[in-house]
Amino acid sequence: MQGELVTAIAALVGLAVGLGAGLAIPLGRGRTPPSSDPPQPTDLPPGIAEVLAALPSSAVVLDPADRVLRASSAARAYGIVRGDELVIGDLLALARHVRRDGVIRETEIEVAVRKFGPDSTSFAVRVAPLGGTGLVLVLAEDQTERLRVEAVRRDFVANISHELKTPVGALSLLAETISDASDDPEAVRRFTGRMQQEAGRLTHVIQDLITLSRIQGAEPMADPDEVEVGSVIEEALDTVRTAADAKRIELASGDSGGLTVMGDEGLLATALRNLVSNAVAYSPKQTRISVTVEETESAVEISVADQGIGIPPQDLERIFERFYRVDAARSRETGGTGLGLAIVKHIMTHHRGEVTVWSKEGSGSTFTLRLPRTEDADRSPAHAG
Repeated sequence: MQGELVTAIAALVGLAVGLGAGLAIPLGRGRTPPSSDPPQPTDLPPGIAEVLAALPSSAVVLDPADRVLRASSAARAYGIVRGDELVIGDLLALARHVRRDGVIRETEIEVAVRKFGPDSTSFAVRVAPLGGTGLVLVLAEDQTERLRVEAVRRDFVANISHELKTPVGALSLLAETISDASDDPEAVRRFTGRMQQEAGRLTHVIQDLITLSRIQGAEPMADPDEVEVGSVIEEALDTVRTAADAKRIELASGDSGGLTVMGDEGLLATALRNLVSNAVAYSPKQTRISVTVEETESAVEISVADQGIGIPPQDLERIFERFYRVDAARSRETGGTGLGLAIVKHIMTHHRGEVTVWSKEGSGSTFTLRLPRTEDADRSPAHAG
């Protein structure tokens, strides 16, 4: 009997690994004839507990009376098991069906678990009998993150398709209009200017995608260079000065004190330029944008503060998502791609740093880049020798 149980458990371990990739085994497979006189075990045979402990998913073994004989720590952490009870009614009902007819069953369930408060967690579930003992094994694999990643991927494809379709469609329409107005030089000049704007917008989207693909998921730099903070600030401000002057926005910067950080100067300039560009785009005329530098015990902080419209509290946690816009209409007017802050976030991760934001509607926003000091970066694992 013990050998039969170990064989069954070993088979289910292999099946559990496949849960993360989808539920692909038909429900009717794995039929095990129920015993006419099943034994009434009071504990697991030796060796079975060790196999269950090695499973990455939440594992629960129920006896013939639906009492929990063994539960993994994950099952208890998620609140699937309390004491010696399986508290998810749907799982308990499924286990009883499996015990009755010996058929392996699979399903997906959404439950509110204690570990994450009121949020719903998705589980891929497989329930199977263990031989003819009356024992039932329940495996529940948390697939919430996988589903979230799939949703992000779908949204990304939909968003980038829209972002590319808009300027391409506009260029096609403008080209047709120019063709029809070929005998009107003024109209040709006007529509040509519009075409240049749309072409520029398309170029910005493509360039941001290239930058994002280059740094997304990248490990911290193994061999960074020493970068002067002052030169990064000067370069970022120079790129937005014309746009700021058009709105009579004052650009102010404090003394960097000769501070340096370890990293890629081009990427750091891109991150700061994105923040300053956003500040100019979302600030009213005749306001002030300041870039300041502060050194702490462990980091160099570069802050960009504006007197703009601010960010609603419900949007603060999402502004670093790709293509997320607080004000989509204004982003279209300013030519924003919706990728700028996502790029900033990934650049900072690439530099072992972070980006934070403070904002209040009607009072402006302050974005802060926090980078390790030069001497701290030199002592990082990548430089340990």
